[in-house]
Parts: sequence; C-alpha cells; structure tokens
Amino acid sequence: MYFLAIDIGASSGRHILGHLENNKLCLEEIYRFKNGLINEDGILSWDVTNLFNEIIKGLIICKNINKIPNYIGIDTWACDYALLDSNDNLIGKIYCYRDNRTKDIIDLVHDKISFSNLYNKTGIQFQPFNTIYQLYHDKVNGKLKKAKTFLMLPDYLNFLLTNVKCQEYTNATSTGLVNRISHTWDSNILNILDYPTNLFKELTLPGEIIGDLKEDIINKVGFKAKVILPATHDTASATLAVPSLSNDILYISSGTWSLLGSIIDKANVSDSSLKANYSNEGSINYQFRYQKNIMGLWIIQQIRHELNDIPFKDIINLAKESKINGTIDVNDDCFLAPKSMIKAIKDYLGYDLETKDLIRVVYNSLVLSYDNSIKELENNLNKKFKEIYIIGGGSQDNLLNELTANKTKKQVIAGPVEATSIGNIIMQMIGAKEIVNFEEAKKIIKNSFKVEEILND
Repeated sequence: MYFLAIDIGASSGRHILGHLENNKLCLEEIYRFKNGLINEDGILSWDVTNLFNEIIKGLIICKNINKIPNYIGIDTWACDYALLDSNDNLIGKIYCYRDNRTKDIIDLVHDKISFSNLYNKTGIQFQPFNTIYQLYHDKVNGKLKKAKTFLMLPDYLNFLLTNVKCQEYTNATSTGLVNRISHTWDSNILNILDYPTNLFKELTLPGEIIGDLKEDIINKVGFKAKVILPATHDTASATLAVPSLSNDILYISSGTWSLLGSIIDKANVSDSSLKANYSNEGSINYQFRYQKNIMGLWIIQQIRHELNDIPFKDIINLAKESKINGTIDVNDDCFLAPKSMIKAIKDYLGYDLETKDLIRVVYNSLVLSYDNSIKELENNLNKKFKEIYIIGGGSQDNLLNELTANKTKKQVIAGPVEATSIGNIIMQMIGAKEIVNFEEAKKIIKNSFKVEEILND
C-alpha cells in the first residue's frame, strides 16, 4: 500500500511515496518542484494556481510509473490562508506571510485585546505575520466581508482535490485564534475582533480521512485515491519523525526557519514564556510544540541566491575559512524580506565584510540564537536536556550541526533529512490503520533511517 506525502515549503515542494517493507518505512521521491513568493508592486503573495498544477503533475507521474498511492496527505507552512466567496472562488491573492501588510494593523488588534491576553488564551507567540493580524487587514480593507469560507493553505489545496472543506487542527493553532484549553476556535477573540464566526468550523484532527479525489481530478491523474489529513503544519509533521521513543527531548526542525522546542502535554503560558516569546502550537493528541521561531537558513538561502546560487557546500566551505566572531540578531525584522540580504547584514553591522566573513557571521548568529533559546526553554520548563535532535533539510549542514553542538554543549543527533514527509506519511498510516499507534511508528522510524551523532568538544 502506497502513501503519498505532498510536502510544500516556501522554496520547494516534493512528492514522496512511502510504504512499509520488512518493518521499515521505504521512501521514494517521485517529483520535486520549485516554489517561491511573487513580488508584484511590493505585494508578496503565492502563485497558488501554479502550486496546485505542480501537485497534479506529481500525481500524474505516480500513475505513469505505476506506483499509485492509496492515500494522499498535504502539508505546508503555517499562517497563510485562502478566503473564498459564495461561489467558492478565491477572493484576491493568497498573501505571503513575509508581506508587510500587518505593519500598521498590529496596534489596532492590540488596542482591542492585549497581546498578553491573547497569549494567555492561545499560547501562541507574537509574530507580525500571525493569521490573526493578517485577517484584521482583510477586515479593514473590506475583503473579509465578502468571504464565506476561510481555509488555511493546505486545507484549501485539499478542497481543490476533494471539494471538501475541512479545517485541520495543528495548522489552525498557528493562527493565534485557537484556545489552548478547549482546542477550538476562541469565540471570545473572534467576537472582540468582530470576525465572522461562520468562517470558523469544527476543527479536524490529523489522521482523519477527508474524502476521495473528485471526478475531474481522477480524470486528470488517472486514478482514485483518498485524501487524508497528516499534521498539515509542516513542523507538526516534522517533529513526529524525531527518532526517539521519548518526547522528553529537544528538537530543531531546520530549514528556511529553525523551529526549536520540545513536546509538552500542557501549554506553558508563564510570564517567562511570554517574555521569551515561546509558542505553544498544536501537535497530535492535543499535545503542544513548545517552541520558538528562529529565522533559520532563510538568510543563508538569500545570500546564496545573490551569489549566483553557488552550491551549499561552497557556502559552508567559505564559512569554515573565516575566523570572524561577529554576530547579528537573526530574528530582526530587517532580515524578513529585504531586497538584498547581503546589504541588510552590512547595514545592520555598519561596516563592510568579505563574503566568507559575512556568511560566518550568520552561522555564528544562528548558533547563538539556538543557545540562548535553549537556555530560556530549560529555564521555563525547569528541566535540562542532554540531546538535540536536528531534523529536516538543514540537518545536512555539518558545519551548523558542529557549531550547535559546541556552543550548546549538548549532543546533536542529525537526521532524518525528510522529516516532514516521514511525519506526514506516518500520520497517514496511523489514520489508515496501517500502523497501530505512535509507539510502533517511532520504532519503525528508528529502524528505517540513519542519523549522525555529533559530540560537542
């Protein structure tokens, strides 16, 4: 039986087929495609038509190679969403979270309900692009009044495949509108902000089958399949792939963003968590990913693009050549979407740098942010951790892994690389009863994928 993970990130997407063989999870990449934000007159958005066309292309390839999935699950990044009118047509653009449209909106929201009150209700960290602020921009400009349906991006893509409207829990929590105790949309917040409550339906948990591919999609791709919910927030899927039988560990989901955290059973909304801007985002079984968003490899990726897309290995080698100790605040808003990342770094520092030194400054800064965030997390949870599991594409960056181990004085376990797709497929398998539970799933993951252990100096 084949399970297809369609994992879409901010810079690329991939179709990964998975099946069980001799108690191992076997993966096969079927299709990979580019993604990226569109900048039209300073407005940042996503080309969702192209995204969906790429999804269909990957499904057709499955048919052509005669490896037809029984189940399909989609995950993407968080916070971005679609608004549909009464005819289920998309209203305007799907904005990219890096757009600055909420700049003058945040204070309007906080005038109605303070952030400390929001945090106490939802446990979600402050980010200028949180959905709660994006929606208020839609309210102010009249777009929200036209809307009859609100769907997070993966929910919208599922709708295009099945014609079923479903709001998945883990991604919904990233909006800043879901109550941390009831695990439902917070009606008090919706009422205070005067958001139409009919847009917010009952939340559906990962593992639920949404429905079958609709007829016109079947005609395009040449087969029938069921669409099932993984944890549609990509980080929620990625953390399910941590190859440890215990939740009592630290993780860094390393990619465009670095999501650093630990799994906890009850949201932590203490004053110290609020001050440190730690988030409590939904996971499976109503657990929480107690984590912090760190800018991650986005900065490195943008530098690489400005250097004519030189290979990542060359980026790493340049950083290794440098002995500079300088740092920047990688989480400063000036690095969110600058026209030139290299210029933004030099402007922040106030002086010029050689390329190798500029790259090394970013590496220094990332591991410093990791170290500071881990100290905050350990203080807030009142526990110490010995290990850090680095998962996702960034786990292949051996320099970043080594620097992280040395700076934090903790053992780093790097891998698996395709963590999000693994977590996506595992959740599908549990929902389809191919795997009994997560205890069995963790044993399968541990048995299936190699990891690299990096000891600190």
